[in-house]
Amino acid sequence: MRRERPVRETWRPPRDGGTAELIDAALTALAHGDGDAFRERTAALAAHAGAREVDRRLAGRLRRAVTTAWERGWQPADVVRYTTRRRSARHARLAADAVAAEMRAYSAATVDERWRQQLADLDARVWWGDDADHADAWCAREGADRATFVGCAAELVHLLEGLPRLARIGPPPGAAPRDVPRHRARDVDQRTLGRVRALLAKAESTEFPEEAEALSARAQELIARHSIDHALLDAESDDVAGPAGCRVPVDNPYDAPKAVLLTVVADANHCRAVWHRELGFSTVLGFPADLAAVEMLFTSLLVQATSAMVQAGPRRDARGRSRTRSFRHAFLNAYAARIGERLRGAVDGAAERVAAERGAAGRDPLPVLAARGAAVDRAVESLFPNLAMGRAGSVSNLEGWAAGRAAADLASLNGRSEVAGARRRT
Repeated sequence: MRRERPVRETWRPPRDGGTAELIDAALTALAHGDGDAFRERTAALAAHAGAREVDRRLAGRLRRAVTTAWERGWQPADVVRYTTRRRSARHARLAADAVAAEMRAYSAATVDERWRQQLADLDARVWWGDDADHADAWCAREGADRATFVGCAAELVHLLEGLPRLARIGPPPGAAPRDVPRHRARDVDQRTLGRVRALLAKAESTEFPEEAEALSARAQELIARHSIDHALLDAESDDVAGPAGCRVPVDNPYDAPKAVLLTVVADANHCRAVWHRELGFSTVLGFPADLAAVEMLFTSLLVQATSAMVQAGPRRDARGRSRTRSFRHAFLNAYAARIGERLRGAVDGAAERVAAERGAAGRDPLPVLAARGAAVDRAVESLFPNLAMGRAGSVSNLEGWAAGRAAADLASLNGRSEVAGARRRT
């Protein structure tokens, strides 16, 4: 028996030309995965006689969607990065505009410093004139027509309205910012971080493994000293500030071994990393200086690993079939495992050397670091009460595993001799 294909009912725009109904109809089509209906309805919106009303309503939906994102624990960088991952760079630029428009509702005094930094990094600002002219200005900037703008805006509304709830790692805009610890400015010493960034940049760019090793070692020494010194300073001054958080992108391809690498780097720096695979990032919890170290070291080690992996070239088996993907997956897994081993090896005796340098009257750093680690563990348990511990994926390419371990040895962590308290969590 022949089955008849269902006939899609012909859609007609509302007789009164209601823009709200048109937008809802377009979003409904998008939610149902009906691309033809979505394009039909966004075309009707683009050709609508009340263009300003369409733009006003779309802008209102976008701003409300951004507000809802803040309520669900998202931050500006999360929203724009996730938009890029799920849609396109063009959508992400529109998301940054929506964020900038929504942030005008808050006094600067009620916006956390880390949010302000994210907004600056994203260049999320009101660059257009009157809000009524934003759509035309956006089309001119993007070299796009009005139908493209309407479709992009509707897709962005659909994406943002469906964002899942995240653990909140900082106060949302409009809330009184947390008290800034007395030593926060010293904790995140920009001069020290600038020196670390410069050393890591040189390590990433050099063609000589020995030079990269020396530069990375020096950077790690600076980071370790910075972290331990200020942990002791906070303890001596009874600074009771708790852990903070940040989100670090973990992108495809090979996202699983990259997440493992981030985990071992976080553990070595007295932090914890929780991977959200479907969202493309990890939440890292720790004290501010340690969070900065995690972001820098992870980024640098990933750059070095990727460079070594690409230089190893493609791989094929005896029958000529490509083995490149399995090779690279094994390479990065081995790289992360070896980095973890070296970090754990660097722990031994590190804090004791710092204590010896401070003299017999100096405070023992081990209990201080242990207390900070316990505080981070409590923060993880509070924010992620149902956290599931995953297992690393299997590796099937022995050659890739060996090459990854060799690359990790070149990215020497011998200079990370002052890291203490690291624990591997898988």
